[in-house]
Amino acid sequence: MNCRHCNTKLKNVFCNLGFAPPSNSYLTNEQLNQPEVHYPLKVYVCHKCFLTQIDELKNADEIFNSNYVYFSSYSSTWLAHAKNTVELMSKKLGLNRNSQVIEIASNDGYLLQYVKAKSIPCLGIEPSTSTAKIAKQKGIKVIEKFFDSKFAAKLPKADWLLGNNVLAHVPNINDFVKGLKMVLKPNGTITMEFPHLLNLIKLNQFDTIYHEHYSYLSLIAVQKIFAKQGLKIYAVDELPTHGGSLRIYATHTENSIKIENSVKKLLEKEKQAQLNSLNGYKNFQSKIKKIKTDLLKFMLTAVGGGGQFAMELLPKAIPFSTTVE
Repeated sequence: MNCRHCNTKLKNVFCNLGFAPPSNSYLTNEQLNQPEVHYPLKVYVCHKCFLTQIDELKNADEIFNSNYVYFSSYSSTWLAHAKNTVELMSKKLGLNRNSQVIEIASNDGYLLQYVKAKSIPCLGIEPSTSTAKIAKQKGIKVIEKFFDSKFAAKLPKADWLLGNNVLAHVPNINDFVKGLKMVLKPNGTITMEFPHLLNLIKLNQFDTIYHEHYSYLSLIAVQKIFAKQGLKIYAVDELPTHGGSLRIYATHTENSIKIENSVKKLLEKEKQAQLNSLNGYKNFQSKIKKIKTDLLKFMLTAVGGGGQFAMELLPKAIPFSTTVE
């Protein structure tokens, strides 16, 4: 496997979680008596650009299909976050009836409904028919298609181009970001929100690793990916959502807008955690092992099974030998 950004041969394993079925792929009654397909959950880190990633073992169009079951509006907390985001960006960017807002992975219209309520023209890009249908029922214009650079050439230009929790879901991240630049107006702003790799490592959030997430993102890696396509990140917010996320603000490299101190501070924070070297990634597998060992020992001790049995059983459940070299 090669790095999906810089094409470097990947040889350093960040963590290995064995095998698992794809998330959000619920079985039908007819499938309950059939073997369930499991895919490897092995995450690599690139020693050149430090993009952390899994292989594309299941095509994106197999995951985000007409039966996709994740509806953003089911979460009242997420709806409040979306409404607050629209209020913030409307003021920050001076959005009005003459502006254009485009959201990639607009899901069920959880966010664009608040843009529409302000009479700001908006468009959703959403490949999943199940969620796009709900957005259309809210009166939101939606194109049911995966976003890439070829499709981007056909879209109107955006003053605010956003994507919440989509950047980590993109197999071809270089082409995706290339498309972002193509859609953005000369003075427009891109915002992307995604779970922060630093929190995943610090807080042992290995349960957030699954096949829908092709990449696990740091600002260090994302800045390189955007710069390669002629985009600069000029600000960043740290958010509490999804266990700790980043919201990046990007625009065309040639824009005169100054890079805010928030970018420098966040990059320094990541460098202190050594996310710019393999040292920051090498102990994650052992932390997973300790959590699972402690949990299984506790469970078996509670029912009288004994800790020794747990130590014998646990290595059979998940491999622990693979670490960053």
